[in-house]
Amino acid sequence: MRIPLIPRILKWSTLLATCAWLAGCATAPGKDYSAYRAAKPASILVLPPINDAPEVQASASVLSQATLPLAEAGYYVLPVTLVSETFRQNGLEIAGDIHEVAPAKLQEIFGADAALYLRVTRYGTTYQVIQSATVVSVEARLVDLRTGTQLWDGRASASNQEGGNNSGGGLVGMLVTALVNQIVNSATDAAHPMAGVATNRLLAAGTPNGLLYGPRSPLYGKN
Repeated sequence: MRIPLIPRILKWSTLLATCAWLAGCATAPGKDYSAYRAAKPASILVLPPINDAPEVQASASVLSQATLPLAEAGYYVLPVTLVSETFRQNGLEIAGDIHEVAPAKLQEIFGADAALYLRVTRYGTTYQVIQSATVVSVEARLVDLRTGTQLWDGRASASNQEGGNNSGGGLVGMLVTALVNQIVNSATDAAHPMAGVATNRLLAAGTPNGLLYGPRSPLYGKN
């Protein structure tokens, strides 16, 4: 007796979908934390972020908000003002040049265990006809200054449109909202709060594929 065509198609479709799901689970990428755990960094030097966005304030905005999540994660973070002044006294004021300094030299000058290399890839507001979106995207690498080994890397983004921006006033309401948002965003740095959200997402410890807790945290060694 022959099996009807439709049940056979459903049977094979289910089987293929199950195999694809299992394959996806088996190949899901995960970070290797072995070097990170072996290095046991306790202090972090945050370098001025390289800015790939057109807004000149992007680097300072992200840098000003990078130390808090690191401190809350249990690390000692070298004071940003002290670090900036030290670089300035040595003729280094451009982030790209600072990132080129050898890890061993940074360790010699600052005595930190690791350095955080930041890069801002998006920062600012994109205007459209009936809406605007403010987006900040940041990438990071944590490098052991004693050996030059990369311990961790990650990226995160934040947008003021994540919760949706539905207008109950139809097209006219959307146009008015877009006009108000454009005026507000032009008068203020609307991306700065989003930089805080993106930076916290990137550097908060205990998240999937995120930083490990530092030795000053009660959760140290538990993730």
